[in-house]
Amino acid sequence: MSRDVKVSSSSSSGIGFAGLLTIVFIVLKLLKVINWSWWLVFLPLIISVGLVVLLFVVIGIIALISK
Repeated sequence: MSRDVKVSSSSSSGIGFAGLLTIVFIVLKLLKVINWSWWLVFLPLIISVGLVVLLFVVIGIIALISK
């Protein structure tokens, strides 16, 4: 007896645009192609984390107001 089981996964395991851009900036900084400060190199990552935090804050405020 043979069973065919199809498993579907909808989770994303990619690095994302901000992560890829940060890696590119780090490589360029280490190769001395760009002469930026480190906070500018990590700015795409900082912005994406900030947007996630802002989203959670807005969701929390909406949850508190709706009660």
